[in-house]
Amino acid sequence: MVSGMRSVVVDKVASVAQACGLSHEVRISTDIPSEEGVVIVVEVLTNKSTYNTLELTSGRMAKVGKGDIVVGALGHRKALFGYSGHVPPSLQAGDVIQMLNIGGVLGICDSINPDKGKPFDCRVLGVALRFPYLGERIGVPARAGHRRLDAAAKLDSRQVPVVALAGTCMEAGKTAAACAIISRMRHRGLVIDAFKATGVSLRRDILAMEDAGARRSAIFTDLGIVTTTRANGPALTRTMLTELSAGKPDVIVFELGDGILGTYGVDAILECPDIRAALTGVVLSANDPVAAWGGVKLLRDRFGIEPCAVTGPSTDNQVGVEIITTQMGVPAFNAMSAGAALGDRVMEAVGLARDSAA
Repeated sequence: MVSGMRSVVVDKVASVAQACGLSHEVRISTDIPSEEGVVIVVEVLTNKSTYNTLELTSGRMAKVGKGDIVVGALGHRKALFGYSGHVPPSLQAGDVIQMLNIGGVLGICDSINPDKGKPFDCRVLGVALRFPYLGERIGVPARAGHRRLDAAAKLDSRQVPVVALAGTCMEAGKTAAACAIISRMRHRGLVIDAFKATGVSLRRDILAMEDAGARRSAIFTDLGIVTTTRANGPALTRTMLTELSAGKPDVIVFELGDGILGTYGVDAILECPDIRAALTGVVLSANDPVAAWGGVKLLRDRFGIEPCAVTGPSTDNQVGVEIITTQMGVPAFNAMSAGAALGDRVMEAVGLARDSAA
C-alpha cells in the first residue's frame, strides 16, 4: 500500500497506459517505484515546434504544450532516428525527466536526434494508482499492459502461415509494407491477424494494420513491456503468435520494429529455431540498395532465412528494383506503388495464392 495519495486532473493519457483504463482524474502517490512500465503523471515544462504530439489511448494524436498534465510510463529507448534514454535508478516528485517518444514513454534522455529537437522536459508529480481490491481504498502503482509476460511461454502457431516483416533500420517502410500485404490479402478473402513484436510502445502501427484489414491485432505493450530487448523479444513473439493463432486466422502478419542490427531484440528473435520454423515468409524492408544487399546477406548468412521479397525506399523506382532483383536474386516491389503485386508475391510464397478476382 502506498501513502500520501491525492487526486490530480490530467489533460492527456498516453497510449502506453491504455490498459490501465485511467480517467482524467487520477489518484497519485509520491512513493514512486522507478521501474520500466510504471505509470506516472508529469507536468510538461517546455514547448516544441516539432515532434510535439502524443498518441492518446484513443489512437488520436494530440498536440502537447507547456503546462499539460500527462500520464505516461517509465521506459528506455535507443532509437537511431529518435531519442536515446534510460529509466533513472530512483525517482521523486519534482524530478525532471524527458518524454522519449510520442507514445508517452518517459525517462532520462541521453542523446537526441537533431531532426527531432530537444525532447519535452517534464516534472514528475507522482505515480498513478489503481485500486484492485473491491471495496477497499488500497492503491497500488499502475503498470503498463493487460498482464505480465511469461518468459517461459511456448510457441504453438497451429500451422497457421506466418509472414514477418524485418527492416534494415527504423523508418524503412515496414508498416507501409505490412499494410499493403494485409490489404491485398483481405481483398483476396483471407482472414488476417497482425501484431508488432519489437520496438518502443506506440500503437500507431497496429492501428494502421487494423485499418488495412487485420481482424485482430496485438502489441508487446499489452504484455507489460514498454521497450523490447534481446531478453524479452523471443518470449513476446512466441506469446503473440500462439495467442493469435488460437483464433484460427488464415495468416498472421507481424512487424519486427527497428532494424535487424538494432537494440530491440530482432536478432534474438530470428536466432530462435522454433520461431524461424514458424515463419512461412519473411519480407525485408530496406532504405537503399546497399542496405538491401546487407539485409539480404544477414538474413541468409546469419539466420538461414531466404527473404521472399524486398521492399522499402530501395524500391522507390525501377532502378532500385532492378539492382535488387538482378544482384540479390530476390523479387522487389514498392509497397506504395505496387502494393497489390507485393501482396500477391507474399501470398504465393507462403502458399496462400487464390484464384479469386483481384
